[in-house]
Amino acid sequence: MARKLNLRIWRGDSTDGGLKDVQVDVNEGEVVLDVIHRVQATQMGDLAVRWNCKAGKCGSCSMEINGKPRLACMTQVASFGEDETITVTPLRAFPVIKDLVTDVSFNYKKAMEIPAYEPPKELAPGEARMEQIDVERSQEFRKCIECFLCQDTCHVIRDHEENKKSFAGPRFFIRIAELDMHPLDMLKNRKRTAQEEHGLGMCNITKCCTEVCPEHIKITDNAIIPMKERVVDIKYDPARMFAGLLKREKRS
Repeated sequence: MARKLNLRIWRGDSTDGGLKDVQVDVNEGEVVLDVIHRVQATQMGDLAVRWNCKAGKCGSCSMEINGKPRLACMTQVASFGEDETITVTPLRAFPVIKDLVTDVSFNYKKAMEIPAYEPPKELAPGEARMEQIDVERSQEFRKCIECFLCQDTCHVIRDHEENKKSFAGPRFFIRIAELDMHPLDMLKNRKRTAQEEHGLGMCNITKCCTEVCPEHIKITDNAIIPMKERVVDIKYDPARMFAGLLKREKRS
């Protein structure tokens, strides 16, 4: 049985905009994306919203729902009170293109900054082999659907525009962690570059990225914290420090 829902939608573009209130029918079992589509079809024909699979696997319908970064296709209307107004706004960390659609090209630029997997030169295409245990170690990170909710909620990106140049963000820290775990990857300085070039040290492990991940990837516990620990191990390894001291003494 349909009921009325109070919906507040952000309308506008990069220059100006604001929240608009609408009332719309909602049926049992519907998600927020269903309601947005109904508003688009009946009241706001020019409402811009990005979506694709409607199954929680493409990451396209990322937006903020009552202030929390979520996938609209996976957010049940029934999870809110019947008298509660649902407010939908674009991802705050990225520039608005129109209405609920944001320009997330920042993330694709960051992806290009991460060096790709570098296979052993002696292996021809198709010759690489991995143990199942090595495959499973980083399987969790490959579940990422690039919805960029973790990027949006990360306060280093969200609240500090000046940090964006030197901070890759949680989505790309799990990419670096995945490659760092690869037993055949010949690029051995990923931990150092994560710290020195991609801003790993700026993350203060609040776990807000983990909280919003629709794939339930333990971004902080399984990627960021272990990588931070390995960076410290390398930087303050007594053997390395002693070897460096000997080299300096020989030069002098």
